[in-house]
Amino acid sequence: MENVEHLILEHLKALRSEVASLRSELRENTVRLGRLELGIAALRREAAYHDETAAEQSVRIDRLVERIERIERRLDLEPLSPA
Repeated sequence: MENVEHLILEHLKALRSEVASLRSELRENTVRLGRLELGIAALRREAAYHDETAAEQSVRIDRLVERIERIERRLDLEPLSPA
């Protein structure tokens, strides 16, 4: 009977060790997942910034086209055909 108890205790110790190892891995994976989420958020911010920049440039180009067309009309010039 004592031998059986000893065997059970050894199994419980091994299980406890495995559970501790799994907890440690879970904590590490949780930290790594958090870092990935931060990285993805940074990429999204960067993409949004580039989209905003492209939109601003489009607006500026549209304004320049309007000004050029107005100048052409005032000078009675033929508009350039779009390239």
